Amino acid sequence: MGEVHFYHLTRSPVDVALRQLLERSQARGWRAAVRAAEDRLDWLDRQLWLYPEDGFLPHGRDGGPHDARQPVLLTTASEPANAPQVVFVLDGAPFDLAEIDRRERLCLLFEGDDPEAVGRARALWRAVTDADCPARYWSQESGRWEQKAARDPADR
Repeated sequence: MGEVHFYHLTRSPVDVALRQLLERSQARGWRAAVRAAEDRLDWLDRQLWLYPEDGFLPHGRDGGPHDARQPVLLTTASEPANAPQVVFVLDGAPFDLAEIDRRERLCLLFEGDDPEAVGRARALWRAVTDADCPARYWSQESGRWEQKAARDPADR
């Protein structure tokens, strides 16, 4: 069973935080998927091509002939074609608890200045922990990521 990580964005915009987390995932050798609405994926695709100036973060949009080989796939699909170890969920995109069993990690990124996003994250935290799934809550209040809460099935 994988873990669900909640990233509460209070200092970094979503594209900056996501790039950092995608780079960490690639350093682990994991394929990743980013799930969001189409318009947000269009915007993220442009942002990821702009960064980093001195490097390259390989990624692609779903619907292409090489989706299964993408190290990072931007998608709306509930079952990404690249069989990722980690899925990043943005902006209230669909999230199915059954997916936890098929991934190493599911990551929910939510912006702290959006009350609806915070409410969705809280509800999802309850659903995840009530289902006895491992969960981690990360905050960037101090300027860097710090784990503020953790729940494991053995904690109940």
